[in-house]
Amino acid sequence: MGKRDELIARYADDLRSKCGVEPDMGLLTKVTVGCGPSIYNADSATVAAGQAGEVDTV
Repeated sequence: MGKRDELIARYADDLRSKCGVEPDMGLLTKVTVGCGPSIYNADSATVAAGQAGEVDTV
């Protein structure tokens, strides 16, 4: 399993456990691929929800 596949699996687990939804794996994969290399950088992989500027950007 590659790094991207590991991250997709983690995102799916987060959606199940934190949001209570069953993810559409095809859509989740496409969105993850669309995010490009930002998913591999710890600083750009998540949004700081406590910072209004970051939330506004998203």
